[in-house]
Amino acid sequence: MYQDIQEIMFSEQQLAEKAAEIGAKISRDYAGKNPLLVGILKGSCMFFADMVRKIDIPCTIDFMAVSSYGKGAVSSGEVVILKDLSYPVTDRHVILVEDILDSGRTLSNLMRLLSARDAASVEICTLLDKPSGRKVEVEAKYSGFTVPDAFLVGYGLDYAENYRNLPYIGVLKPEIYQK
Repeated sequence: MYQDIQEIMFSEQQLAEKAAEIGAKISRDYAGKNPLLVGILKGSCMFFADMVRKIDIPCTIDFMAVSSYGKGAVSSGEVVILKDLSYPVTDRHVILVEDILDSGRTLSNLMRLLSARDAASVEICTLLDKPSGRKVEVEAKYSGFTVPDAFLVGYGLDYAENYRNLPYIGVLKPEIYQK
């Protein structure tokens, strides 16, 4: 799998530092509020775990599984909830934690859904932000790195369910996903 990577974009060290930085910001911003952090599976799993361990205030964690890509390299535009939350969000400060903010469709839909469930607030935390891919206007309150229009894998990000276990984020060679 390593031979399928064109270049490493973010090292293990850079990812660890960014997770700690964002965790510290959330701790400051939500002091006294006990936020509900919602990891969007599967892509956010590595970042979510690293970042949550750097939050030093009481918080609750939960997960949602959604899909808009299936096994393809491009979003279908249709967002399907595969696993919903285990906890109610009524009057909770919710932070959606995502691996990458690309088209914005998934997070826009989730923000509307959780707001309709009477969350006190709903914000986005994303490790990667790809503004060039945006189809729906949505912004992250917490954003790690702005990235170019490249197919990124590793540290939770996948192509056809592969490469999530890479310890860094790299650019996948085009010949791999353009088969």
